[in-house]
Amino acid sequence: LRDNRIELVRASWHELSISVSDVSLSDEGQYTCSLFTMPVKTSKAFLTVLGVPEKPQITGFTSPVMEGERMQLTCKTSGSKPAADIRWFKNDKEVKDVKYLKEEDEVRKTFTVSSTLDFLADRSDDGAVVSCRVDHESLNSTPQIAMQVLEIHYTPLVKIISSNSWPEEGQSIVLTCESKGKPVPEPVLWTKDGGELPDPERMVVNGRVLSISFLNKTDNGTYRCEAKNPIGRNSTEYVLIVHDVLNTLLPTTVIPSLTTATVTTNVALTASTTTSATATSIRDPNGLTQTGPDHALIGGIVAVVVFVTLCSIILLGRYLARHKGTYLTNEAKGAEDAPDADTAIINAEGSQVNAEEKKEYFI
Repeated sequence: LRDNRIELVRASWHELSISVSDVSLSDEGQYTCSLFTMPVKTSKAFLTVLGVPEKPQITGFTSPVMEGERMQLTCKTSGSKPAADIRWFKNDKEVKDVKYLKEEDEVRKTFTVSSTLDFLADRSDDGAVVSCRVDHESLNSTPQIAMQVLEIHYTPLVKIISSNSWPEEGQSIVLTCESKGKPVPEPVLWTKDGGELPDPERMVVNGRVLSISFLNKTDNGTYRCEAKNPIGRNSTEYVLIVHDVLNTLLPTTVIPSLTTATVTTNVALTASTTTSATATSIRDPNGLTQTGPDHALIGGIVAVVVFVTLCSIILLGRYLARHKGTYLTNEAKGAEDAPDADTAIINAEGSQVNAEEKKEYFI
């Protein structure tokens, strides 16, 4: 062996040791040790030199990438012997669907290994860390890693959040337009029913927030929030319906059941009233709960009964008075056809005028 990198470490009748510094691939081969005896004795050993892979590099990335575009990232390393293994990761999660290519160098007998990651850019990949890891037995369980941070540009994603799920007249509401995009979207644009906001004094826009105070029925309509950036624009809508306060606060009153009821007896009126009150309570569960009798209703019923009783007494009195007069007038039979009282007296049965003169005889 004639090489300055080879040194004799120990030489004796029993042992001969050498050292090789700065090992290269050319040092690979069969080494022979000979003992010059009669006959000569020899021993052979084959030395294998591992080719350490170079640090990998990722190519094919151009920043920024638009959403929906196809990306092809290639990781490449050279000088490995035997061929190195390449694995892809996205945010520490291994990606399996990749292409693997291995090429051998005829001169040095090493390998150049490359792997390609092919996928469509998505907004969820923005900011993701893509890493290429090279594993090889010469690295002593310490892999070589190359990393690339993805930058994906996409149109804004718009969403409206309401502060009041059941707006009523007189109340206020705050609509917040959340827009997320890259690049960051410009200030949003608020419109109502396709036009500008009709009442700037009550409808105040502060950045992405629309505040409407003292709601009324004229505020009903479709509110649109639109956001845009250099990539594109997007919008979403919110339908505002202002509810009537009376429909939610006051109980329902059933009047026809009271005004059209026929008064017959106290029992019938009480039953009719109880039914109406129960129906009112069932139709409006939000109404006020009645814990006692309705005094106004009872008073009205009593008044009606008293009035009917008085009318009955008056009619009965008049009937009796008329019947008595007729009896006295018709006391004498045949007086009903007389034109006046004098004639009636004359025509009456038993009248002294028409009666035969009675004579008395004394015996």
